Amino acid sequence: MIFKQYYLGCLAHASYLIGDKATATAVVVDPQRDIEQYVQEAEQQGLEIRYVFLTHFHADFLAGHLELRDRVGATICLGARAEAEYAFQPFGDGDVLEFGHLRLQTLLTPGHTPEGISILVYDLQQNAEQPHAVLTGDTLFIGDVGRPDLMASIGINAEELANLLYDSLHGKLLPLPDETLVYPAHGAGSLCGRNLSTDTVSTMGAQRHYNYALQPMSRETFVTLVTADQPEAPSYFAYDAMLNRRERPTLEEALEQELTPLSLDAVLRLLNTGAQIVDVRDVADFAGAHLQGSLNISLSGAYATWAGTLLDRNRPIVLVAGPGQEREA
Repeated sequence: MIFKQYYLGCLAHASYLIGDKATATAVVVDPQRDIEQYVQEAEQQGLEIRYVFLTHFHADFLAGHLELRDRVGATICLGARAEAEYAFQPFGDGDVLEFGHLRLQTLLTPGHTPEGISILVYDLQQNAEQPHAVLTGDTLFIGDVGRPDLMASIGINAEELANLLYDSLHGKLLPLPDETLVYPAHGAGSLCGRNLSTDTVSTMGAQRHYNYALQPMSRETFVTLVTADQPEAPSYFAYDAMLNRRERPTLEEALEQELTPLSLDAVLRLLNTGAQIVDVRDVADFAGAHLQGSLNISLSGAYATWAGTLLDRNRPIVLVAGPGQEREA
């Protein structure tokens, strides 16, 4: 079995490539929108990416499921409760995807979102009875659980989701063996929880012992605990989750449509009509010289979070960037 975790620090986001050499098949789980690293890894390993899973509709970033579908022909796989504009293969509770020495089994684990799933990973060469790992998405983090308060904008209250989260944890994840490795979709710095560890992998045994939300308590105590004192969710979260449900331009299509060099005169005209100017250079370069009225959100910091929080998506955006930075921004 091939198993690789990719961690994107600016989003505190973990994604995964899992593959089987015997059948030359690979699966990518919760990909970032820039998919080049998965494609290159698959090519180096002699694998074909045939499936791409989203454990849920992420609210803090745009995922790369459409990019993988269009680039390599991967089938998009979602939980059976998901609704999306694009075609996908639904996976219910206990459904299995097996090829060669690899088995993936989905668990419906709502709570952070209604459509959330977790994925059991079996290395059949090592142990066909017990899972090697579980990919928990945003249901279970290292040291925390997914916040249940992000769906209020579509009419699902935090208490309802917290009750579902309690059932998912106690009915699906806590019964797993202590040795099962836990791989979540986020680490420290993500706003999808409040107490996430800097660790990017743990075990069910360790989480059973150290994770505050997995300690013995009543359902009522749990609901109160996980709904209290959550940080304010950025305004772009609901918008991102909606876009992850939709058929939208891929990253390459969006760059081709939107990334157009501008003259200074054109920038000034746009500024006079209400455009936002975002300078993504380091703060020292910005301090040296910048356009009046521009906003400095450096790529070297938490760029995605600050840009999503501070910018108005309904107004044009002009980027001021160093050489090669415009595509990253």
